[in-house]
Amino acid sequence: MKILVAIANYGTKNMGFLGTVIKEYRSMSYRTDIVVLSNIPKELGPGVEVKVGLPSKNPWSLPFAHKKLFAERANDYDLFIYSEDDTLITEHHIKSFLDVTRILPKHQIAGFLRYEVDTLGKKYYSTVHSHFHWIPGSVTRIGDYSFARFTNDHSACYLLTREQLKMAIDSGGYVVEPHDERYDLLVAAATDPYTQCGLTKVICTSHLQDFELHHLPDIYIGRLGLAEGEFHRQIEALLKSNGDSQGRLFSVETKLKQERWSKNYYERCRKDIIGLIPDSVKQVLSIGCGWGATEEALVQKGHKVAAIPLDSIIGPCAAAKGIKVTCPDFEKAYETLSGRRFDCIIFSEILQHLPDPVKILSKYANLLADEGMIIISAPNFSNIKFRRALASERISSKEMKDFDKTGLHLTTPKMVKKWLEQSNLQAGRSLYSSEGRSRRLVAIVPGGFKDLVAAQYLVVAHKSHSQA
Repeated sequence: MKILVAIANYGTKNMGFLGTVIKEYRSMSYRTDIVVLSNIPKELGPGVEVKVGLPSKNPWSLPFAHKKLFAERANDYDLFIYSEDDTLITEHHIKSFLDVTRILPKHQIAGFLRYEVDTLGKKYYSTVHSHFHWIPGSVTRIGDYSFARFTNDHSACYLLTREQLKMAIDSGGYVVEPHDERYDLLVAAATDPYTQCGLTKVICTSHLQDFELHHLPDIYIGRLGLAEGEFHRQIEALLKSNGDSQGRLFSVETKLKQERWSKNYYERCRKDIIGLIPDSVKQVLSIGCGWGATEEALVQKGHKVAAIPLDSIIGPCAAAKGIKVTCPDFEKAYETLSGRRFDCIIFSEILQHLPDPVKILSKYANLLADEGMIIISAPNFSNIKFRRALASERISSKEMKDFDKTGLHLTTPKMVKKWLEQSNLQAGRSLYSSEGRSRRLVAIVPGGFKDLVAAQYLVVAHKSHSQA
């Protein structure tokens, strides 16, 4: 077994992690040739080849340098490994990859998930964040193994056999110029086999520990990533589904570059939304619930919370927090809930993803108690930063307003109020909200300028007088 390893390493910041990774490869029983791709010259000792140079003028294009290297040496090795310099691949990982490759269909590639470890030894899966999620119904079983699709194809590395590499090259999508579409430049190089070459990354859920890689810096804990308990709850739900899709509420991914503004499955607790709900409210319905951080906080305050989850895999995470979860289907959930009336219905960051938000608003307003309230939170595309980001998209301003082209309504306060009016609902109290640095800015700028800096627009609505 001859293995070619290509490792991307910028500057000198990660030299300690790089040393750990190289030491691991050198300890293997395979014949392993190591090439480090760098933007500057460096000496890494005997047996390590250093290739200096960027594939393009963009300084973030370095990871793409491995593509030409692999193509040039495609006939010389049995296995090809591309990796970032802080992701640890062991001999056991390689053996596990080769074992399942023998039974997988040719177009399916066994992939990996990255994790980090905190000071107490608790594991967090940094691959699992933002809008990335398991695909319900994607489970397949081959012998003693189960596989499923996770929507984040990035794990800072990939392994390909010689035959798989040749398939990627022959597709015409492998040896290409540095680019960023679904992923940014740093990430795209490690995901091109799946996004451009017709190959499909699958995760071996039945033997997950064999396909978990340690992200050595452990820097994302508390910032992004899912704790081990929450993650394994999803795996349990996935395996129980036995290939049954059970549906999902709506498509959470936008069609914009890097899938910007997709629905976050792991949204932080929305204190701004909670602050709008009086203690007197008893029954709450959350529509488009992810892992349930906001909903859990409401349960802890004494509210009774029901939720329509984004899909059947994330639903159990919310249910474990004391939330009554329905099936992830607008029609079926409505039938289930039709005999109830809610004092508060929450639409947190979902209306912009629905082809017909007025239809859903109007329908679920029927479940509102006479004096009840609907709370809507949506992105504020009057925001200057958002406008600049939209300007970088590779489609026209006319196409940008076409939901079929973007998978997203470019919501503004005016648009949300129009939806409410068309749903026979009356807008009441409203406010602007943001996280991070812009939060302070929103608090101090004059009222007329808040829409230029705020990330979200929130509005409380009630039934119109004709309905009440």
